[in-house]
Amino acid sequence: MKRLIRLGIFSACFFGTPTGFAQDYSEFVSTFQQIQSIDSTTRANTWSKLTHSQQVPFVRHDSVVFFFKGDARSVSWMGDFNGWGYDKKFDNKGKRISNTDIWYLKASFPRDARLDYKILINDTDWIIDPYNPHQQWSGVGGGSPNSELRMPEWKEDPVLTPRPEVPKGSVTSDLLFTSKVLGYQITHNVYVPANYASLGKLPVIYVTDGYEYLHPKMGNMITVLDNLIADKKIKPVAAVFIDHREPINRSNNRRMTELAMNPRYADFITHEFLPFIEKNYPVETTPNSRAILGTSMGGLTAAYLAFSQNAQFGMAGIQSPAFWTKPQIYELCKNPENPTLKVFMSTGTMNDTFRETEKMKEILSATACQFEYKQVNEGHSWGNWRNLIDDILVSFFGVK
Repeated sequence: MKRLIRLGIFSACFFGTPTGFAQDYSEFVSTFQQIQSIDSTTRANTWSKLTHSQQVPFVRHDSVVFFFKGDARSVSWMGDFNGWGYDKKFDNKGKRISNTDIWYLKASFPRDARLDYKILINDTDWIIDPYNPHQQWSGVGGGSPNSELRMPEWKEDPVLTPRPEVPKGSVTSDLLFTSKVLGYQITHNVYVPANYASLGKLPVIYVTDGYEYLHPKMGNMITVLDNLIADKKIKPVAAVFIDHREPINRSNNRRMTELAMNPRYADFITHEFLPFIEKNYPVETTPNSRAILGTSMGGLTAAYLAFSQNAQFGMAGIQSPAFWTKPQIYELCKNPENPTLKVFMSTGTMNDTFRETEKMKEILSATACQFEYKQVNEGHSWGNWRNLIDDILVSFFGVK
């Protein structure tokens, strides 16, 4: 389980001891000086040491130097730290070490930060960092790796690692449901835990952007469910993963329409999809046994469905919600129809949805619903969201 992260203050120092921290930066200073050395042998040896030990980017404490080696007219770093180019306050332009083809960018971040980035060559070519082995898949539909900066105190949750000895649940994939309300077919996948037939009725979580939550390189949620159930940290639970991609043309993702507080989509969920799942699978049928989970636009929809539709969902997992697209969500959430509603909301502090979730935090803190809120020093990325899935599941389905 991750602790609550408080928004920190970035250190303005790169080569000294930041205020309030007694850390030794001598190795950081020495290594950076060696890579800039006018002695080519010293420089080459230092570069070889960094690359062979997989220390690019070079990180110590709260300080980092990004490096790129190659022929270029300009090199920039784009990522969560500058909103992928939207945050103009962050100086992302690299500098070339004189008489070399080595470029660098110095920066400072919280010690527990984890950030996606790419290198931009000549303002036209986006590449992953060739010297950094850490990558995170992101993007609607997946298949788009970013390089990953891992600061020293960030750790991936071990619950994301498959364990051979753990009993595995089963997933029935690519099921089709024909919606009369929407006028087209919906693809979905259903997870049931190991030995589910002997477990009776199960609580259930409905997951928007289900393809991405399922994907091992993004949400990896099946591994999380199997591990938590095996460790008896949560009750056995079923999960329904809703895929917003058109079944016969998966490049057409309908999420921006379906998940934009769409009343037709809400009617589909309430009047067609929930009754269908509850008829065909051994799941509980009361609101307090149903959860809805989503990130970004899916986080907006999780809030929308939990705070409307006659309280069909008693639990809402809201990750980095896109509340700015539909500000009317704030008014809707002031008076929950289900006063026992449980909400778990999270955001990154690095060009994510911090301002929007802080506003919603004030609203939900004044209601009768049970409310948990977490911030992490990350951006709008699956690296952020996947690491918190277990916190949400334990909050909703934890074994007392």
